[in-house]
Amino acid sequence: MYLVSPLDLVPDFLPVIGYADDVIILAITLRSVIRSAGPASLRRHWPGTPAGLAIIERLAGLAPTREPGQTHGG
Repeated sequence: MYLVSPLDLVPDFLPVIGYADDVIILAITLRSVIRSAGPASLRRHWPGTPAGLAIIERLAGLAPTREPGQTHGG
C-alpha cells in the first residue's frame, strides 16, 4: 500500500510492521486535519454515534462533547 509515496520506510511484505509506518502517517494526518478543522466542524459533520465521536475527539486531543444533563466524570 502506497499511502503517501511509492517509497516505504518499512516494506509492506513484512508481517504486521510492514503497514505500521502507513498507519502512523495516516493517524498523524487525520489528527492534524481534525484539530485544524476544529471541534465545532467535526461535531457538525459527524455521521456516527455520540460514543464514536467521543473516541475520535479523545484521540485527536479535543475536549469531549458533553450530553445535556451529563456531569463531569460520566
